[in-house]
Amino acid sequence: MVIDDTGKRLLSRRVVNDETELLQLLADVLALGEVAAWGIDLADGGAALVIAVLLNHGQHMLYIPGRAVNRASEGYRGDGKTDAKDATIIADQARVRRDLTPLRPGEELVTELKVLIGHRRDLADDRTRTINRFRGHLTGSSPAWNANSTLATSAPWCC
Repeated sequence: MVIDDTGKRLLSRRVVNDETELLQLLADVLALGEVAAWGIDLADGGAALVIAVLLNHGQHMLYIPGRAVNRASEGYRGDGKTDAKDATIIADQARVRRDLTPLRPGEELVTELKVLIGHRRDLADDRTRTINRFRGHLTGSSPAWNANSTLATSAPWCC
């Protein structure tokens, strides 16, 4: 969710936790204006990639604890908890609050995140190599598997 300094919605979309998609989102947000502040409600785990991408591109990030998002949600329209509603709350809270903690490079958390992101990249590369090796063994040892294109393309791990 991207809002301007008046709270007007400029951009809203779901983004997969993938470096390519995050870089595209970063480019799209920066195209809307020169300066951006990113609100984030997680400082570990699933947010490690987005934090690393934003820090590597010199972006200003504000950490808003999940508990604060939960409490603030009572003041916003809509029942229940959805990702879209949470994104709206986080963006608006980052806009209006002045007491949020900025995430900066050089902090212990940031250093740990960079290590984790490097490890994640290594694991993804290893997985790709393993799949390609396995596919090579299958096509080399079973001509029927190689000749049957529907069999080769229907396996979920072949993507």
